[in-house]
Amino acid sequence: MILKLKPVFKDYIWGGNKLKTDFGFDTGLDKTAEGWMLSCHKDGENTVENGGFEGKTLNEVIEICGREILGKNGRRFDFFPILIKLIDAKDNLSIQVHPDNDYALRVEGEYGKTECWYIIDCEENAELIYGFKRELTKDEFVKKIKDNTFLDAVNRVKVHKGDLFFIEAGTLHAIGKGILLCEIQQNSNTTYRVYDYNRKDKDGNTRPLHIEKAAEVTKCEMPKYGTKPSGKEIKTDGGSFRELVSCDLFKAARLALSGEMHFDCGNESFVSLLVLDGEGKIENADETLAFKKGDSFFISAGSGRISLSGNAEIIKTSV
Repeated sequence: MILKLKPVFKDYIWGGNKLKTDFGFDTGLDKTAEGWMLSCHKDGENTVENGGFEGKTLNEVIEICGREILGKNGRRFDFFPILIKLIDAKDNLSIQVHPDNDYALRVEGEYGKTECWYIIDCEENAELIYGFKRELTKDEFVKKIKDNTFLDAVNRVKVHKGDLFFIEAGTLHAIGKGILLCEIQQNSNTTYRVYDYNRKDKDGNTRPLHIEKAAEVTKCEMPKYGTKPSGKEIKTDGGSFRELVSCDLFKAARLALSGEMHFDCGNESFVSLLVLDGEGKIENADETLAFKKGDSFFISAGSGRISLSGNAEIIKTSV
């Protein structure tokens, strides 16, 4: 079963217009910060745009068809396991941190958030915040926020198109202005805001900070992970394949399609395909669908041999 998903758009104050100008989405918003491309989260559920389930949410499809369509790896989670976004940062995002599963389930009633960022495009000299320059104590962490010297302690990293950042729960982070990226994350919307540049929202109010909770969950240390995709690019007859990230929560790869490629969608996991550029078609034994830049597909576990043809850049994600 191949389901084309309708995105959910968010108009946070730091957003731009690239999801409209570059991807062609009619978002209906003045600013479009995020497009939720694969989501079963209560704050923004995708609906299906094709076939017999057209108009139903992905959650409703799972309830009708059963959790078998998530695959063995997907069924081990109490909630739908992942959420995938396109993010356009015209301005700096707040500096923030996400809790791990134990803390988030106890305090917030949902999963924590480990995530990764694939840089689709960026302006020259764009940078993001990734951990600290040196290890801090918890007392130093709080003091630097309160005395407004926090920015002196953060670790800034220049970004380039194609970079990959793995953001483990508890890692301080912030996307900088001029960055367009794909985010693959746990299915959670819990964020603890640490610093927000004293900005005001559209109503003239500063956004709340969550310093006490952030202090409990933040790893006040230098980052442990690299900034490059984990796998080598593998050439195939129909293009190339490169693993971006693989952890116990999700795995993702970049497909550069220039002809025809195939993969098997077995009973281990569902597959998400997000088209970052180009066009073509996707098919299995039962269905054929055209795709273009910005399209997002959920392929149920057990869908068999999947064929992709065309010229496109695609992010393939599974559990």
